[in-house]
Amino acid sequence: MSNLKIGWVGLGNMGNAMAANILKAGYELQVFNRSREKEKELVSAGAVSAAGLKELARDCDIVFTMLADDNAVKSVYEDRDGLLSGIDEGKLLIDMSTVALATSVYLAGLCQSHAVSFLDAPVSGSVQPATEGTLIIMVGGESEDYSQALPLFEVLGKLSLHLGGHGAGSSAKVAINYLLAVQTQALAETVLFAQHNGIDKERMLQIVNEGACGNKMSQLKTPSIIKGLFPAAFALKYIVKDLKLARQAGLDAPLAAPVLETFSGAMQAGLGDEDLMAVVKYLDERK
Repeated sequence: MSNLKIGWVGLGNMGNAMAANILKAGYELQVFNRSREKEKELVSAGAVSAAGLKELARDCDIVFTMLADDNAVKSVYEDRDGLLSGIDEGKLLIDMSTVALATSVYLAGLCQSHAVSFLDAPVSGSVQPATEGTLIIMVGGESEDYSQALPLFEVLGKLSLHLGGHGAGSSAKVAINYLLAVQTQALAETVLFAQHNGIDKERMLQIVNEGACGNKMSQLKTPSIIKGLFPAAFALKYIVKDLKLARQAGLDAPLAAPVLETFSGAMQAGLGDEDLMAVVKYLDERK
């Protein structure tokens, strides 16, 4: 069992699953979430509920943050009683949120001004891989900080990659989520096109999954498409956020604008809290 004390801030479905794996690996864990209700499961499993962000940063050696957007992350780091408000020198903060490259670079500079190390380390994967500890972790920052965090990354994922300086992890995350959006819309359009021409969606999905075009994403989404039920493994509203981040980062590919338009329309149609595969309902209703 490691004697490192680990902190975790931000406990949605993904965060809870990942933090639970830290506990199972034998680490002492403190947690903090502004909605205290979300801490209960981990506290029951042995985590300690921190009094606040300042106290958590003071007591822990390494602190993970995983929050919804750039503003939430910045607030946790820079508020008067935030993580950096009384932190000791030499600690390591790791942000696993999906944020802009500029935000990760800003947070790295802010940490440096407090003599604290920082890594941006967003993940590729949803709740199931988070639970299984099979995420892919994309890391930006100093190599020595990556080496320090590596044993924890090995608990959380099947692969972690040190991609370069601060912001490199965030850049890779936005890129892979653009591909996810394109693939999701393409799968939805394929199924609907086949149905329009008399091909049953179950048969069409079988063709996709058994052929060269099939992949883990299409296989994972097949049951939802067949049942017409889309519980959020990755909420549609977050892919809209990530596509906007990609545009801000300079993405000007031919498919970028229409994909963002489609998912934005689906969110405006009330599908934001459903899984991103719910875009198939939006496209079907538009016909």
